Amino acid sequence: MIRSERTRRTGPAALRSLAVAAAYYASGGLGLIPGVAVHGAAVTPLWPPTGIALSALILLGPGVWPGIALGSLCVVSTLSDSVSVLTCVVVAGNTLAPVCSYLMLRRAGFRRELDRLRDGFVLVFLGALVGMTISATVGTCMLVVDDDLPLRGFWPVWTAWWSGDAMGVLVVTPLLLTVRAARMPRADDRWGEACLLGVAAVAVSLVATRTSLEMIYLVFPLLVWAALRFQLAGSAPCAFLVSVMAAVAGVQGVGPFVGHSVLHVMVNLAVFNGCVALTALLLAAVVTEQSNIRRRIEQACEELADVVERLAPGRENAAWPSRPEDEHGSL
Repeated sequence: MIRSERTRRTGPAALRSLAVAAAYYASGGLGLIPGVAVHGAAVTPLWPPTGIALSALILLGPGVWPGIALGSLCVVSTLSDSVSVLTCVVVAGNTLAPVCSYLMLRRAGFRRELDRLRDGFVLVFLGALVGMTISATVGTCMLVVDDDLPLRGFWPVWTAWWSGDAMGVLVVTPLLLTVRAARMPRADDRWGEACLLGVAAVAVSLVATRTSLEMIYLVFPLLVWAALRFQLAGSAPCAFLVSVMAAVAGVQGVGPFVGHSVLHVMVNLAVFNGCVALTALLLAAVVTEQSNIRRRIEQACEELADVVERLAPGRENAAWPSRPEDEHGSL
């Protein structure tokens, strides 16, 4: 009986960890598409596995960390074509970073609904900017120790590694948390406006990232529209689309990134994607928080109106029928 109970608990946990490992590995392959070399080290301006790892910890709990480690091991071993002690250290750093981010988020009272401005700030600064310093520091140090990176290239590679991991959290985590809370749309939802927003997102992203007219900041009115009208459900997909298309354009050296050095492109992408994620996440959190406050106020007003109606003068007399002796006098 004890063994059967333990098996029932271990089986689903193992399946969850394997699913997280598969998602981590698959997204790692996607993240390497827009990859560049900085001082001989392969880095990417947007690393989706960090967002998937943190989302898995938030939604499934800390017990899925073996899946993160397994997925990271598969990705790192694919890149290095071998498994060594340094590889295991890099995997440990890639696993420890999202775990520490998750612990800091839980300590700060983070809510996965992202319905408060506080949740947005906590995810940005603790989950992304602070937590991802661990993976960047461990990974870059191991490149230096293994003589794959000269010491003078430490800070450029560290910056690129850190920004890619942080952008993965800022762009992918809100999107996955939104998908988790998604519901089937009702017939009275704003279908027309939603379709128009989707078409506009694709068109504006193409124009902003594929033309050399320096119009990349056209995406911000689009993000404001998505956040104001659809909250995180609209702004998170738009931010993901814009960030991915900007990363691809930057690596290909087209549009506003033509003629720039690799380091220049990486810095511009980090700043741009950071601004996109901050705008989409924080504005959507503000709008959602204000909507929830207004809804609670309306509910409180309705409850107060019911109480006042029940306690209004004459209400009690109207509720009880008059006696015959009150109408005709007592005998």
